[in-house]
Amino acid sequence: MKLKNINIQERMKHYNVQGLSITLLEGDEISGTENYGLLEVESNRKANEDSIFSACSISKFLTGILVMKLVEDGLLNLDDDVNENLKTWKTPKNDFTKNKKVTLRNLLSHQSGIKDPEGSFPELNSKIAVPSMVELLEGKTLYCKTPIDVKCEPESEFHYSDAGFCIIQQLIEDVAKKPFHQVMKEQIFKPLGMENSHFNKTVLEVDRQIFSCGHNKNGELVDGKYPIYPYPAASGLWTTSMDLAELVLELMKAVKGESKVGISESLAIEMISPQRGKSWTGLGVFLEGSEKELEITSLGWGVGFQCMMVAFPYLGKGAVIMTNAELGVHQLEGIIGEIYKSLLS
Repeated sequence: MKLKNINIQERMKHYNVQGLSITLLEGDEISGTENYGLLEVESNRKANEDSIFSACSISKFLTGILVMKLVEDGLLNLDDDVNENLKTWKTPKNDFTKNKKVTLRNLLSHQSGIKDPEGSFPELNSKIAVPSMVELLEGKTLYCKTPIDVKCEPESEFHYSDAGFCIIQQLIEDVAKKPFHQVMKEQIFKPLGMENSHFNKTVLEVDRQIFSCGHNKNGELVDGKYPIYPYPAASGLWTTSMDLAELVLELMKAVKGESKVGISESLAIEMISPQRGKSWTGLGVFLEGSEKELEITSLGWGVGFQCMMVAFPYLGKGAVIMTNAELGVHQLEGIIGEIYKSLLS
């Protein structure tokens, strides 16, 4: 994919975007990276290929890849009742779970029947301790004040859910008997050389030189500068566009039976296939088109940041676009949308 007919710096000025990083893939390999602007307004910290941005919900794509690896290794099964392997917390049984159970498949495709309570899963409040997944799921923190349970029969409706990915995280920790971030590092980050990818739980852990600050639609710093989400599997990833491109490349290679981490071709294809009759949702990714023209996407939107991953796995091309600006409009209606359209033109 190539940028065409777009003046990035002019469009950044138009949208008050301080910093931006783009990595492109073509021919099943990374074809280039371009970095613009600043990591912090009115500073001398320039964006480069090592600059780390908040990926927000693109974390779900990463979690999907990890789940495929653990399924491949026999630690997890996409269609088992997750309660069979959950140890420290279980999805409450009710009338909706009598006939269909909550599974990894329906959690990854946002069809588990779980709906996020209104106002839940905000960024970390530095005055409140980092919650455990169990505390979150039990509704015992200010981040989620209502216990999580199933609100409609699994696979009957689509409801985008951070809580669902918190359940996935707890399941992985229970099965692997290790913290989620450690499993991810061992199984995904290290094999793919994703050295600039992190799950930071506090602002104190942030390396101020390479981590980007968040900015609002006016180009001003957001409160706290580094908004952190204490839900790693759902939205906690901080990474570079280059590292994310390595993850996209891994999926493309896996679809052709050439995975670096050991995901089979059949499981990789399952990840990018429509789930339970919903044409737009795969396992941790969203879908558009079909066959050779299949397009997969993952979008991130949080306080101070917006980003996008797009790939055409059968055409061997894709792009990762990361910004340190929250424009207040859907990604495709702002600078990310303009860049995306330029790539497709």
